[in-house]
Amino acid sequence: MNPLADALVAPLEMRGDAVLVRPDGSEMPGDVLYRLSGRIANVLVDAGVRPGDRVAMQTEKSPEALALYLACLRAGGLFLPLNTAYTAAEIDYFLGDAEPRVAICVPAAEAALRAVTESKGITLLTLDGAATGTLVERAAEAPEDFASVTRRADDLAAILYTSGTTGRSKGAMLSHGNLLSNADALIETWRFAAADILLHALPIFHVHGLFVATNVMLRVGGRMIFLPKFDVDSVLAQLPRATAMMGVPTFYTRLLGDGRLTREATSHMRLFTSGSAPLLAETHRAFEARTGHRILERYGMSETTMSTSNPYDGERRAGTVGLPLPGVELRIVDAESGVDVPQGEIGILEVRGPNVFKGYWRMPEKSADEFREDGFFVTGDMARIDADGYITIVGRAKDLVISGGYNVYPKEVEGEIDGVEGVVESAVIGAPHADFGEGVVAIVVRVPGSEIEAEDIMAALHDRLAKFKQPKAIFFIDELPRNTMGKVQKNALREMFGDVFAED
Repeated sequence: MNPLADALVAPLEMRGDAVLVRPDGSEMPGDVLYRLSGRIANVLVDAGVRPGDRVAMQTEKSPEALALYLACLRAGGLFLPLNTAYTAAEIDYFLGDAEPRVAICVPAAEAALRAVTESKGITLLTLDGAATGTLVERAAEAPEDFASVTRRADDLAAILYTSGTTGRSKGAMLSHGNLLSNADALIETWRFAAADILLHALPIFHVHGLFVATNVMLRVGGRMIFLPKFDVDSVLAQLPRATAMMGVPTFYTRLLGDGRLTREATSHMRLFTSGSAPLLAETHRAFEARTGHRILERYGMSETTMSTSNPYDGERRAGTVGLPLPGVELRIVDAESGVDVPQGEIGILEVRGPNVFKGYWRMPEKSADEFREDGFFVTGDMARIDADGYITIVGRAKDLVISGGYNVYPKEVEGEIDGVEGVVESAVIGAPHADFGEGVVAIVVRVPGSEIEAEDIMAALHDRLAKFKQPKAIFFIDELPRNTMGKVQKNALREMFGDVFAED
């Protein structure tokens, strides 16, 4: 028994039809993907991977990268996908904390990571989007037969790192049961079936593109048009072949900016979903007016995968994230007391269900702090629920910024800016952005007499932070607003700079 391998990988062995369709129209049948995952699983085991060992991946999206994920499941490893935008300095922390047995990177990054992996005893292999690298070379020489390692539903399958407000990233531990139960709940809610063809333009280092999109499609036996990234021309060219698309708000704002998006172009589509960042109500309405489709918005996070969704049949309410998924319990409580707040009032959203993670990697105290005694996970998101049960996320208690679908924690960005010569201190906020959902804004106090400019700060951050974390706007003020206890009042900063992207 191996819950995820049995559900997602084993059925591929008998599938001679296409599971993945590449941008050029070439196809990868299921049985080919199955055999490739067996070869890679043998490579992992030969490199020392045993059940429970971590396998880190920071590489471009490709069928081979997906096969690596499936191989890790078969070998009993814990898959550790890392954002391709992370710098070598950031990767150093993840490898040190997770201590993977094997790490896979793009060939261009091999030299930079070699010193890090050698010092930690990690086997480093390479893989790029064109299916070249040492992983592919070893797989070509490995046998394709591989008996999946026995795993239980409570055994861990993956670790997803999510930045902490203290600056230390946390590894959310997800089990086989977490991921499989969530895939089944989404299939039921969104009516996916073997006949579906998903236009897949999401990254696969993220919960959305990997644990939502691919798990769902492999589970139902559907197929995916597997694009390396989102590109308006590519998406519009492939759209006629698809029945569904999962996206982030940025996808929809960019599609709306192209005159080729019409009712005719989308008339055959069954479903468009959006998540990973708030979808502006105006985007929701504009998309419906242009195409006749109401985007289905849902809500989730690394720690819970998906928790809510607007209904497939029924009203999809713009500005809300819908109702709890099957098997998921939600409540909105007072942050201090944990007592339910009256309907319609704002409180902290808490979640309980088979989708909720097992805690943070090597952080038992932090894990304990995030759970109530009755098993509810404290998400830290502020929300309210209406009389019909629809949930609206109104903010984040911990000042999380979600830009382009990726989490950005101000503390981490502030720490880097504060380290730049000529800076006294900084405060980072998110401001509404039509394209990215939110854009990162930095408010900086200069050292007296310093002539540092925004360009100097951006240059200093270039190799220190992933691009999605870097500010899209920087402002200078004489001093940061504070309350009587000395805490920076970010609400005041949002009032001052919250409309900076209004005309973008």
